[in-house]
Amino acid sequence: MTGQQVPDEWEAVFFDIGGVIVNLPSIRAGYAAYLQEFAAEYDLDPEAAIETWRETLGEHFKSAEGNEYRTASEGYTKAFDALVDADLTEDDWRPGFEDATREAMEAEPNVVETIRALDDAGLYLGIISDIDTWEAHRMLDIFELDDAVDGITTSEAVGYKKPDERMFRTALAAAPVDPTRSLYVGDRYEHDMEGGDRVNLWTVAYNGTAAEAVADANRDGYRVLDDPVVDFHLEDHRGLLDIVGVDG
Repeated sequence: MTGQQVPDEWEAVFFDIGGVIVNLPSIRAGYAAYLQEFAAEYDLDPEAAIETWRETLGEHFKSAEGNEYRTASEGYTKAFDALVDADLTEDDWRPGFEDATREAMEAEPNVVETIRALDDAGLYLGIISDIDTWEAHRMLDIFELDDAVDGITTSEAVGYKKPDERMFRTALAAAPVDPTRSLYVGDRYEHDMEGGDRVNLWTVAYNGTAAEAVADANRDGYRVLDDPVVDFHLEDHRGLLDIVGVDG
């Protein structure tokens, strides 16, 4: 939206989840905690088990063609199967996996309060995330945000991952809002900022490669002035309230 005037009124805020709502290191810590438990149960070397699990899961996602999405559930199953010779079912690992990741999971600072304030102000709130649908609901439920969110668009549901326009257009088709009066908060430059910009959403860089790309950009407050696809940059989610004109 380079060069365009900022709207007087906003209708919606869309969010990515990992790295934006949920703290990524806490997700990884949950994985590691459960893999320690799993390794102990099956008498495995924990460090080797973690490495094998991560490599198998990574290969699962990398095997997708183009922007196609491979579900995390299928990847987790492959990753646990790679650790043991026994035939595993999801019941052998999912309950413990979910308990450990739930216990470790942390929200990004001030995001829960910000989302609740935006919800109270009557803005449409949406999720656009490369994630399985069950996992999106689970993560939001952990922080009691599921009821605050009006629409959830996941790569599992669409079949593609960002920056594929189908992710963003599916979310917008389900939302009674004008994209030119809507913000999208993401942490990846190519997937989130470029993807959101293509469908005329105002983009907000928070964390990750999105924030790194505009670290030295000229700006007016939160407004980024000289990047082709990033419109705003935040280091604290409470800045969203300033942008849309909502009291915290």
